[in-house]
Amino acid sequence: MQVKIRSFLMTGIILLIVSFSSMSFANSISKQLLKAADTKSSGNYVRKRFVSLMNKPFDTEKNQKKILIIGDSHAQDFVNMIFESHNLSNYQISTRSIPTRCQPVLGGNATKFIAAKDKSFCAKSDSLAKAKPQIAQADIVIIAANWTENSAKELSTTINHLQLSKEQKLFIIGRKSFGKVSVRAYLRQSDQALRNLRNKVDAKQQKINTIMKSAVSTTQFIDMQKLICDSSANCRVFSSDLKLISFDGGHLTQDGAKYLGNILFRDSQLNQLK
Repeated sequence: MQVKIRSFLMTGIILLIVSFSSMSFANSISKQLLKAADTKSSGNYVRKRFVSLMNKPFDTEKNQKKILIIGDSHAQDFVNMIFESHNLSNYQISTRSIPTRCQPVLGGNATKFIAAKDKSFCAKSDSLAKAKPQIAQADIVIIAANWTENSAKELSTTINHLQLSKEQKLFIIGRKSFGKVSVRAYLRQSDQALRNLRNKVDAKQQKINTIMKSAVSTTQFIDMQKLICDSSANCRVFSSDLKLISFDGGHLTQDGAKYLGNILFRDSQLNQLK
């Protein structure tokens, strides 16, 4: 009888532990989703590191290789991927900000595709042309952006006008998207539903990445979309351990930056920089 009672009590204790663990895990997911729903805070996270490194001069006295990361908010995501995955700690890193509406383009068509209303703004903003002196100092140049079809078509011309030496390395980061993200709607879904959740992304993602791929050598172009999604119609929203990857479909949460950073520096050409 006592054995049965002890067995019953042990079973009850185990069920309580499992129940509390499940509740704790569910609360953890809810907490991260509510945090991601605060788009102001999430946006500040995306920008913070990139801005702290913006226009930072390279120290030519240091015996460290120099990386220059150029672009818009997608370049900001890229910087977060580096730091959250603890890569490139032995490099000097500087950043240059080129707003999405201005685009990273060099050559005769550099300003041709800028909307009339943005001409004045872009003239005052940073650009690849203005960044060329620092580009010449860098060992590695990385350009990441929310590329348009026009800037993608100009890529080969842009790369030629960068005038990089044979010793310098260039990496072009393609577009990325996680489709439509509805953070608050995920609060009502089960863990398994979140693990199985897949989004379809905008068709122009693949179109622009295809244009870029044809303009850039395979050693230079990194197809982020291919790395993070099984296909254009099958893009993961949560990591396998239920970490939300993107808070708005285009930009990364802190967990997402760590998750994708690990993939990026393991499975892409960037693994040679580790």
